[in-house]
Amino acid sequence: MSKQAPLGSGQRFQHLETQLSHQSGVSNPRALAAWIARRKYGDKKVNQLAHAGRLRAAKALGGK
Repeated sequence: MSKQAPLGSGQRFQHLETQLSHQSGVSNPRALAAWIARRKYGDKKVNQLAHAGRLRAAKALGGK
């Protein structure tokens, strides 16, 4: 990824998760990616990003 995707799009998380899934010894790449994000951005910011992502996904499915 030469140019990073905007924060909050979910693409950075997905890219990190994909990278981690290719490494040996990683049994749950999604959990490890979440741990890394919480360490970098903090609980509050990660929760805000996750909430925004859930709202965006619900809207795309025809929700609120």
